[in-house]
Amino acid sequence: MAARSYQSLVEESVRFLQGSIPQFPTIAIVSGTGLDALSTGVEIEQEISFSAIPNFPVSTVKSHESSLVFGKIAGKSAVLLRGRVHLYEGYDAKTVTLSTRVLALCGIKTLILSNASGAMNPQYRSGDIMLISDHINMMGSNPLEGANVDAWGPRFPDMSDPYNTQLRQVARKTANDLSIPLHEGVYVSVVGPNLETKAEYTMLRLMGADVVGMSTVPEVLAARHMGVKILAFSVVTDECFPDTLQPISLEDVLRAAKKASPKLITLLKHIIPAI
Repeated sequence: MAARSYQSLVEESVRFLQGSIPQFPTIAIVSGTGLDALSTGVEIEQEISFSAIPNFPVSTVKSHESSLVFGKIAGKSAVLLRGRVHLYEGYDAKTVTLSTRVLALCGIKTLILSNASGAMNPQYRSGDIMLISDHINMMGSNPLEGANVDAWGPRFPDMSDPYNTQLRQVARKTANDLSIPLHEGVYVSVVGPNLETKAEYTMLRLMGADVVGMSTVPEVLAARHMGVKILAFSVVTDECFPDTLQPISLEDVLRAAKKASPKLITLLKHIIPAI
């Protein structure tokens, strides 16, 4: 039997969700490592496990729940992805972005991404939040590789404004009105799962990156290919300054993310009604 095409796998997932959720929201949010507390900001109406959705990959990372939470945030309908999958888990870029493709075909117009990251900008500290203005892809792969599905988007999608300018303006104004400190800078994505060496941090900083992480960029590429607007936040969970670099554990990362979560939840509750 011939292997099923990626497009057919995506379309099967779409049919399942459209049959389960009659009125699909236009806003989706992805909670990154240690940021599951974002679900506390949702008035939950329905929750579906990734494992119940045909073809959806399930995270192998302990800190990532694997479910879609449908409900309201500040009175506005949205769907929250509790957790994501990563290249370092052994999934390829197309599988990592399958959920992004499915949500876009179900009607998502705006995707809000969050992640945990290490700071290389010396002005950043653990617990800070950075609004992503641009990215550098150092993952060595791209979900747009292979045959293009013309119905989904163009062969050569433009990336001059991957993180929507208008949405970033809303985020900056909201943060200012709420007196929540908000950096803005460049995110570089690497495969992981190991953290970087001192020399690698130095290189990435010289390239122009402010923070480094192991996710987000594949989803951005797939979403922009399909015309979905992107707003993304990176929560700084460790300080990656080569001259003072200290060992860090997953528990340290989760503690820092938990500390920053209330600020990010407050931001989102005020941003989402303006979208």
